[in-house]
Amino acid sequence: MSTLAHVFEAAGLSTIVLASMKEVAEKMSPPRTLYCEFPLGRPLGRPGDAVLQRDVLERGLSLLEATSPVFETYPEVIVSDEMPLSCSIPPRFDASLPPAVDEARGLRAAYDRSVEARGVTNVGRAIDADTIAAALDVLHQWAEGAPWKEVALPGKNTVAVCHDIRAYYTEAALELATGPAASGRAVEAWFYEETEAGKTMMAARHSLKEQDAPFPFWFYMAPAHR
Repeated sequence: MSTLAHVFEAAGLSTIVLASMKEVAEKMSPPRTLYCEFPLGRPLGRPGDAVLQRDVLERGLSLLEATSPVFETYPEVIVSDEMPLSCSIPPRFDASLPPAVDEARGLRAAYDRSVEARGVTNVGRAIDADTIAAALDVLHQWAEGAPWKEVALPGKNTVAVCHDIRAYYTEAALELATGPAASGRAVEAWFYEETEAGKTMMAARHSLKEQDAPFPFWFYMAPAHR
């Protein structure tokens, strides 16, 4: 949307961006931005809260009066209320391994059963299931401060590799989850908040940012709102 704002402005149309991803909006620098720290997919805030939504719109529209680029932040923060998926993780087997590597190995049987039952997998954009543990080992090293230029990631493309890791975990969870079917947000919350792989991925992402790695290289490893 930030890019489109520049296109529309060049055509003579005034725009307002309601941004959910602060770093992207700051990098793209649209002419008028209202950053709303809301869960991704809820640009106006809580569903059904007409008073809040109207206030967001009015604050956004007020930016049309600006005569120079403006970036404002909505004063209220809304935290996602999505409960993580109920899914147990196999216990540690080899304490000598990084936690995420041991965890991924422990999930392999569940992943294989899931793929066999469905006859399809979303893993394979950059790496296959046999390489998941090796990729997590590199992410663990990055998280611990290893230089990303010296410690190579299997599959090279960080975004695609992280997609494959998430797909691997999601498909394993199909075999292990209990309770009613969960939403995509619940599965996302489970991965990033409860699995060692998700925590390692986020720590590696932060480390890459601190190492001044190229923005796309680390930013899109995980959903922008995280």
